[in-house]
Amino acid sequence: MRILVTGGTGLIGSALLKYWHGQHQITVLTRAAVAKLPKKSDITYVNSLKQVDFNQLDAVINLAGEPIANKRWTDAQKQRICNSRWHITEQLSEHIQAASTPPACLISGSAVGFYGRQGAEFITEEYRAFYPEFSHDICARWENLAMRADSEKTRVCLLRTGIVLSAKGGALAKMLPAFRFGLGGPLGNGEQYMSWIHINDMVKLIDFLLQSPTLQGPFNAVAPKAVTNQQFSQDLAKRLKRPAKFTMPAFMLRLLFGEMADLLLYGQRVVPQQAVDAGFKFQFANLPAALADLEL
Repeated sequence: MRILVTGGTGLIGSALLKYWHGQHQITVLTRAAVAKLPKKSDITYVNSLKQVDFNQLDAVINLAGEPIANKRWTDAQKQRICNSRWHITEQLSEHIQAASTPPACLISGSAVGFYGRQGAEFITEEYRAFYPEFSHDICARWENLAMRADSEKTRVCLLRTGIVLSAKGGALAKMLPAFRFGLGGPLGNGEQYMSWIHINDMVKLIDFLLQSPTLQGPFNAVAPKAVTNQQFSQDLAKRLKRPAKFTMPAFMLRLLFGEMADLLLYGQRVVPQQAVDAGFKFQFANLPAALADLEL
């Protein structure tokens, strides 16, 4: 297939390109200097969508976006987080709409933050009692912009992604130093649920959606078994053979991170109902197996 990928140098995007090596002809939209990027026969790098002919694409994978938890949420940072998702998604939908023979599929990023903070209730894609906060606002508009590309010629799949577990970056990489020194432990009361997915399952789910022409709409990109922050801390500490006795109080997290602490103190117990119903098989359905597979 001929595929356009945005966010191709990020955690998920880079793993996806590696998985697809030799299978597809891929164009990667990037802000990096093209001349400095590694040359590969099946990958073309571009800096602008003006360099892309959407009539010659079979699919678009939209993974672009400023990391949401990298910096304190100042007003300026919030705007960067939003614009980095909304602007490119709006452009992609406009280009797809304008094409006479548009790509058959747009797979576009979102996050479990779409549901806002939740308790212990199981959350499927049908859930509608969203908690109104920043994470929901980001994802709701992000998804609405992607859905503008939906037509009889183009199906749209939305990836409501959880915490992606990888040894090469993402949230887990930020946790590891403290846990390696035996200083890890629960955040707040530890009762908040963490919906996670192994990087390999994340990549294979995207490939599954690409190869399934009848699938469309939202998909919770999470493993079937979410865990509490307390359980996650215990499992990670056990994997590293370290204790996990330190608790980070909620007030300390708020002092350090401000409003962004809400991402750490609240969560969602999300289940991948749509993916399971469609026949997708998770390689890593439980957390200990997922952590054991990673080179930590």
